[in-house]
Amino acid sequence: MRAEDLKNFNMNNIILASASPRRMELLKKWGVNFTIHPADIDETHNLKKPSAIVKYLSYQKAKAVFKLFPDGIVIGSDTIVLLNGRILGKPKDEKDSENTIRELNGSLHKVYTGVSILSAEKEITFCDIAKVKTKKLPEEELQKLFGKHMDKSGSYAVQDKDDCFVEKIYGDYYTVVGLPYFRLKEEIKNFGILLK
Repeated sequence: MRAEDLKNFNMNNIILASASPRRMELLKKWGVNFTIHPADIDETHNLKKPSAIVKYLSYQKAKAVFKLFPDGIVIGSDTIVLLNGRILGKPKDEKDSENTIRELNGSLHKVYTGVSILSAEKEITFCDIAKVKTKKLPEEELQKLFGKHMDKSGSYAVQDKDDCFVEKIYGDYYTVVGLPYFRLKEEIKNFGILLK
């Protein structure tokens, strides 16, 4: 499919299996017309490797939604943060957010994002990894982050410019946001879709 044809691409053919506003914004930015159908799955598992976890969960999300849209192309995604060998998910409450932010303060950690793309013809699942260096913020600045991003793994948002928490990213910025652009751009060509 040519890039100019994306405007006329049937919205019902691409389904994002996520309710994440960041992922929605990214797909719009990249010129993709899509519908949204968040996946409702049991996320319990016995996996240990971060890359295996995000690939498994992204696939389960995409698979659950694909059952409802068997003629479509479904994109599922999952992101986790790894610090010193420990997985940091979404905070359970504000205290958990505070503890996570304190741990991440001045750290170098990894962000793993898994993506699965499913259609009737093919399936592709991959994981992209980026490293994030956070600033060492003083207490008064740190407190502004507590409980601010309760819906994000690691309790922070790299795209929130007001936070000034992230100092440097080694890898794809969009992997940290939750949908790795460069890898997705290459993989989704196999489904006849060109990103901007």
